[in-house]
Amino acid sequence: MSATVQPPESVTWRVHIDRAMWVGGVRSLMLQALHPVAMWGVWQNSNFREDPFGRLQRTSDFVGLSTFGSAEEVEAAAYRVREIHRSLRIRNHDTGKTERLDQPELLLWVHCAEVYSYLQVARRAGLPLTDAMADRYLDEQRESAVHVGLHAEDVPGSVAEMERYFASMRPHLRVTEEAAETVRFLMWPAMPENLKFLAPGKPGWFPFGALCYYSLPGWARAMYGALPEAPQPAVTAALRSFRLAMNSVPERLHDYAFAKDTRDMLDRARARLAADGYDVGKGLYGLRDPRRWPVRAS
Repeated sequence: MSATVQPPESVTWRVHIDRAMWVGGVRSLMLQALHPVAMWGVWQNSNFREDPFGRLQRTSDFVGLSTFGSAEEVEAAAYRVREIHRSLRIRNHDTGKTERLDQPELLLWVHCAEVYSYLQVARRAGLPLTDAMADRYLDEQRESAVHVGLHAEDVPGSVAEMERYFASMRPHLRVTEEAAETVRFLMWPAMPENLKFLAPGKPGWFPFGALCYYSLPGWARAMYGALPEAPQPAVTAALRSFRLAMNSVPERLHDYAFAKDTRDMLDRARARLAADGYDVGKGLYGLRDPRRWPVRAS
């Protein structure tokens, strides 16, 4: 049994250890916001506007845990997430009715927008993945969908299935006032009180937020119309530059982007993997190299 939920041999490891994930994560929030009911669920049940960076960090922490954590750690966290979702309600402005947040169709939309954003951004930013590896990533991610309460067989498990899913969803998407404000906010966030000291550096966020926006599919950008169109080859070049720069940051320094509990979880993952025979001398990122994997008896 692997020391982590998704072992270094998985495609998930290659995608989720890559720093292009930061763009993919924000892009996924922009994409998710196009579903009116899902957007109202976030708007009505979270403190996103007061603590935007906290929500981004918590999302990245859960993705990290569901990749690098132990099976016990992941199941405990997934149980907490399912219980929270089960208790929350959404007021549907179209019907005036109150609905459950944990509707399968909403959970599926959030899952697909998230994992497909990770995959598409990583490939576009230069992570070398074959088409078969891309399909395998989405198939592996069915496990993360189960963690939040979905059935694996109901979740797209290949690029072709995911494309068909998004094509089927497009007639149901629109830019609500909340979605438009969310995208503007993600490109130019208000600083919460505990981060006011970062305000002088706020202009440095906009190029990153704009890059996330320009990485959206063309149909989503056309719906939002938040920024003038930019040449897509330039966007691809910017994504590649961002990835190269971020992947050059030492792993221990990059770990500080996560909460203390997540940093501790990553330390436990390194220890478990070392005990399982992996060479962690170059950290978790170094385990993309098969030469650092243990030799298994055939």
